[in-house]
Amino acid sequence: MTSTQELEARENHPLSTADLAAANGTSGDSTLTTAKPTEEPNLPLFASNDSQNFRSQWEKVQIGFVDEPRKAVEQADELVASTIKRLAEVFASERNKLEAEWDKTDNVSTEDLRIALRRYRSFFDRLLSV
Repeated sequence: MTSTQELEARENHPLSTADLAAANGTSGDSTLTTAKPTEEPNLPLFASNDSQNFRSQWEKVQIGFVDEPRKAVEQADELVASTIKRLAEVFASERNKLEAEWDKTDNVSTEDLRIALRRYRSFFDRLLSV
């Protein structure tokens, strides 16, 4: 298509905001979006081996239900309690690391506090993804 034909095509079919947004890789909604600064990855709260271990235990509980339903429910209760306990331990460890970064002295720079807040936000998002 020649440049004249392209111009005529555009005049007959102007690009919408959604078209422009799609071409730029952004959403087509009307709200303004800004590029987010590079953030820490939203890693799972449990290490993969912990998650796999919990899932393996859960599968055993489910399989055991057929032969001993009451025992399986008791084991499920114990597993959930154990998982919550482990989550609390992970939370405490992460929180201690975050606090150590900004609570060193009274002379913490605004930049250090900004970074700390970003890390808290990342951790908060991880908590909500559970």
